[in-house]
This record gives sequence, structure tokens and C-alpha cells, in this order.
Amino acid sequence: MTSGRGEGMKETASATAPYFVDESGDGVLFTARGQLALQQAEGVPTFMLGLLHLPDPEALGAELVALRAQLLADPYFRHVPSMQAQARKTALAFHAKDDVAEVRREVFRVLLRHDMKFFAVVRDMRAVLAYVQERNRRDDAYRYRPNDLYDQTVARLFKDRLHQHERNAITFARRGNSDRTRALRAALELARQRFEAKWNAQVKSEIALASARPSESAGLQAVDYLLWALQRHYARGESRFIELMWPKVSLIHAVDETRAARYGVYYTRKKPLVGAAS
Repeated sequence: MTSGRGEGMKETASATAPYFVDESGDGVLFTARGQLALQQAEGVPTFMLGLLHLPDPEALGAELVALRAQLLADPYFRHVPSMQAQARKTALAFHAKDDVAEVRREVFRVLLRHDMKFFAVVRDMRAVLAYVQERNRRDDAYRYRPNDLYDQTVARLFKDRLHQHERNAITFARRGNSDRTRALRAALELARQRFEAKWNAQVKSEIALASARPSESAGLQAVDYLLWALQRHYARGESRFIELMWPKVSLIHAVDETRAARYGVYYTRKKPLVGAAS
């Protein structure tokens, strides 16, 4: 990329950046019959997208495989349903929602030992609904699609990331059976264009895009755990998990917290989501 100025600009590293992307929450607003489907039974209804920069996914993968073998061989977990092979849950891959508390604690211990940086964009679905309803009042032809929210959030998430390395190897958690590679590449291209317009600089880094199941990727299992920790804060006001993992957090963009800032609130290591800065 060409040189430029501004705090968003950094030297381009001559290396590949392995990135892993997953989602948490539900971007669905309406049922197939057009009825409101937004559920607010528990805390703030959110949709969030997480991005993990994991420099050495192979090392993490080896340690997670060893941990899973150790736990599956432990008589303490012998009769835990999620640990049974036929359940295709913890026995296949770590997934914070499915794993029992004792397993989650061990996975968090492993994650804390590895070099990683976590980024996330958080959307309050009540604000998304208000926007959609207002737009429908102004434009009868407008139709909200959850994939649009997902793709827009991808563009936000990567806006200041793509210029930092010569090659970006991005693995998305597979969503359903449809191949959305073209749409995701378009969202990443939008992120590139936004950065170039903001800093008047050309980004020439390569983008290698892939999708995988969590069982195929230690990085996807790790980003799932960090998203789960963040979701617990918003859904239940239970912040101890994201506080534990805060040393691995680089940036959380809460887009719809707009009372103090037009474009939302940015939480960082020095401005934590909860508690005091470390």
C-alpha cells in the first residue's frame, strides 16, 4: 500500500495474517409471514460478529486436541451427555454453548496462554428494528434481509484490518449450506474501499477467503469462546468471562450505544467494557 498518515495507518507486515470469523446472536427480525420475530426474553437482544487474529493456529490446535483427549479420558466426565461421541458436541469440537462449565474453564486457560487479538462489532437488534421500520415507512419496496446485516457487519469489522499484512487468510464459520463466498468478498472489498477513502491510501494486500466447520478449525473454536463470553455480558449481565479474557481483546465496537457518540462506543484495553483498565 502507499504511504499515508493517521492513527489508523500502520506499517504493512511482510507476513500472512490468519483471521477467524464467527457470529453470535440472531439477525432475524421477521418470520416468513412477516411477523415480528425479535426475542427480548433475556437481556439486550444482540447480533455480534467476532474476528480473531491468531498468529499460530497450529499451536493452539495441537493444545486443544490434547486437552479434548485428556477430558474425554477423565472418569469425571464419563456420563456427561455433551461428552458422548454420538452427541457430536464436545467430543467433536469445543463449543462454549454446549460445553459444561468445567470444560469451559479449561479451554479458557488454554486460550489465555496463546497470542491472539479479538475484535467484535455488536449490534443492538432493537436499534436495527427501529431503522428497518423507519425505512419501510419511507420506502415500500425495501425488504430487510439478515444476510445484509451480516455483510454490513463484516465490512465494519475489517475496515481497519486489511492493510496491516501483505496477505489476509480469512476463515469464516460456515453458515448453513449456501455458498456465500461472493457476498463475503464483496463485503471485504467494501471494507477496503472505506479504508482507502478515509486515509487516501491504496490497499494492495491479498485476501484469501475460506469457510470451515469449528471441528475443522481451532481458530473458529477460539473465536466462538470469546463471542460467548461477550454475549453473556449483554444477554445476562454476567461479565466475569469477558473480564477474564479481556487481555486478548483489542477492540469492541458497540455500534448502537449512541447516546455519547454518533458512531457508537469503542471499547479497548484502556477503555474496558466492564471494570477497570489493566
